[in-house]
Amino acid sequence: MSQFRILPALLIALALLGGRAAEAQSSDTLYFNTGVGAPYAQEDRQGFLDLLVAEMFGRLGLTARMQVYPSAERALLNANSGLDDGDALRVAGLEAIYPNLVRVPETVIDNNFVAYSRHLSIATPTYEALRPYGIGIIVGWKIFEANLGEGFQTTRVQDAEQLFTLLARDRADVVLFEEWQGRWMARRLGLAVTVLEPPLHRMEMFLYLHRKHQALVDRAAEALRAMKADGTYDRIAERALRHLLPGPENRS
Repeated sequence: MSQFRILPALLIALALLGGRAAEAQSSDTLYFNTGVGAPYAQEDRQGFLDLLVAEMFGRLGLTARMQVYPSAERALLNANSGLDDGDALRVAGLEAIYPNLVRVPETVIDNNFVAYSRHLSIATPTYEALRPYGIGIIVGWKIFEANLGEGFQTTRVQDAEQLFTLLARDRADVVLFEEWQGRWMARRLGLAVTVLEPPLHRMEMFLYLHRKHQALVDRAAEALRAMKADGTYDRIAERALRHLLPGPENRS
């Protein structure tokens, strides 16, 4: 009996999927996915990536929308398969692993991966500066896990809210996260934090298109460069990101 129940549901799902694909093919809308949420991609479409891709591709006469997936890996697989048109906010070199993805050769943003604290004010030129302290990280963030070996006191949690709750409850001296997402989460929780400097890592992040859109790659890069030159990029960053900075600070 369970098989008869599953079959109609499967047929409905396939029909919806076919409808979604047909809609994408018959319109000028591109669907980009990402594994990160606010302040990069938000339900109100006012996140940094929401505004950036809409403007970039709007300059090419296209509509572009972001969608957030809970799984960053699923986002990549869907983009590589062509189910989605591309993937946003990724490091360079993914085309070696996902051969159907083509990188737009203009940096979307430089991401800082930093340490946050409530009570410490120390320099963080390397991970060694953090060795005496309790450190919170999210499970699966390889960029941090690879550098926190024997002798570091680490607590692993499942998501950003749990991470900053560790800090709020003084169950960790520092927590490690990407800067803008961390600032957003700290503000959402009403938590006063210090971003320790310098960043532990600084990485260029890019947009990828499925190879079926190869003809758009250079044009998209040109549009993004033009946005940086005419001030549009800075206005988007100010609106979506830099308002999270304390006081008059304004890091580009």
